[in-house]
Order: sequence, then C-alpha cells, then structure tokens
Amino acid sequence: MPIVLYTLFVVAVMPIVLSMMGGFFRVRQFGRLDNAYPRVQQAELRGMGARVQGAQSNAWEALSVYTVTVFIAFAAGVDLRSLDVPALLFVVLRILYSALYVMNLAWLRSVTFGLGMGCCIYIFYRAIVQ
Repeated sequence: MPIVLYTLFVVAVMPIVLSMMGGFFRVRQFGRLDNAYPRVQQAELRGMGARVQGAQSNAWEALSVYTVTVFIAFAAGVDLRSLDVPALLFVVLRILYSALYVMNLAWLRSVTFGLGMGCCIYIFYRAIVQ
C-alpha cells in the first residue's frame, strides 16, 4: 500500500488524539468532563487546554484539505508512491504544528502551517501536470 494512504490514516487519527489530550485538560481545569455540554466546557478552557482545543479544531480542518488533495491526485492517476516525500513531510509538519500550537509558539506554528499547505499544493500540482 502506498505511504500516502498510511499518512492519510495518521492525519485522520490526529484530531482524535488531540481530543483525548483536551479531555485531560478539561478534567485538570474543571475537575470532570461535562459530557452533557462538552462544547461549552471546551469553550471555557484556558491556557494550554485552550490551545490543545484549537489544535484539534485545526487538525479536523487539515484532514479535510489533505483528504481532498490525496483524492484528487488519485483520481488524476498520479502514481501514489511518487507522493511519499510530500505525504510524509505533511504528517511531520502537522505533528510539529500541533506541538507548536500547544507550546504557544504562534509564529513558528504559522510557518509550519504554511509549509504543510505547500505540501498539499504540490500534490495538487502533480495531479494537474499528470
């Protein structure tokens, strides 16, 4: 199976991992998980917990962009094995992005986001020139 498909799975799991981390911070800040109104509780998070929540939201958004990009490349007939490097780079950048978000390193986070989107643009470009 091409590596790009493995990376798609990793990118799909990232928001769930960040959600679990967010749960830890909700318990830490509030003493419990409010499963009746979880979004209200999430919106009240402060500090690192709020940043984990932001990273999770962004991970869901990145998943949709990456999924569509990989699908376009597949539909265009791009040899998916030729996308190993940009796919792996995207995953590394997304993991780094989340870590930078949680550590409150906003400028580096933005640079990392841009580089990750550059990977998606490159994959899309490969579909165009196919």
